[in-house]
Amino acid sequence: MNAALSDSAALSAGAALSTSPAQSARHEAPGTADASGPAARGVSTARLYLCTDARKGRGDFAGFVDAAFAGGVDIIQLRDKTIEAAEELELLAVLKEAAQRHGRLWAVNDRADVAVLSGAPVFHVGQKDLPLEAARTLLNGNAAIGLSTHTTAQIDGAIRTSAAVTAAPTGLDYFCVGPVWATPTKPGRAAVGLDLVRYAARAVRQAGSVPGVAEVPWFAIGGVDLGNVEQVVEAGASRIVVVRAITEAADPAEAAAALLRALDAAGS
Repeated sequence: MNAALSDSAALSAGAALSTSPAQSARHEAPGTADASGPAARGVSTARLYLCTDARKGRGDFAGFVDAAFAGGVDIIQLRDKTIEAAEELELLAVLKEAAQRHGRLWAVNDRADVAVLSGAPVFHVGQKDLPLEAARTLLNGNAAIGLSTHTTAQIDGAIRTSAAVTAAPTGLDYFCVGPVWATPTKPGRAAVGLDLVRYAARAVRQAGSVPGVAEVPWFAIGGVDLGNVEQVVEAGASRIVVVRAITEAADPAEAAAALLRALDAAGS
């Protein structure tokens, strides 16, 4: 049995992680869901989205995702290009169990086949990955779908095809804008800067100003951490995706809670 599954078994047997008073005061989180409607609604209320690898070097995947959810993370995506599908499915079973225990969402990156087999409520693709229509066909409507964007044209396209604008269940459920700052998790990709975050905020507000049209959920991503989250919020974002701000923290639960407090403070 691998370390992640051993860790999961220990948690299931009753090794609970504690939460701080700040975490207990956390806003009501989105629940996990099997249908795209409830999952999409969960995404729309999410503010803190975490991407993590399999944490092979530490062997603490189950404990880590449990702590992150306990600290207030709304969605955790497993993104690790170094693992095979079988191992990914094992880890996703661990992630699913933790998400259900905390009433949160979990996501699969890139692999629609893995998303289908694991029953993922959220599926994320890049600009060169599976097209939205093809992903919807393969997933059979059973997941909320998100897209990475890096230019103004890509943002405009994401808004035009979104479920919020088209009122169609086949539409895009959310998009991400970035990387705001250069990040080692996306080597070779230039930072888009805060100006693109500002553009996304204006474009989403404009689209949502049409009567009967809701605003498209979107997240700022790329190098976002406790030291710069205020700048991201000032640029117009109210939702963030983070990696190292939590994955490299000594206390993942407190790191997540601190980011949420910073989001609250910056947005007040």
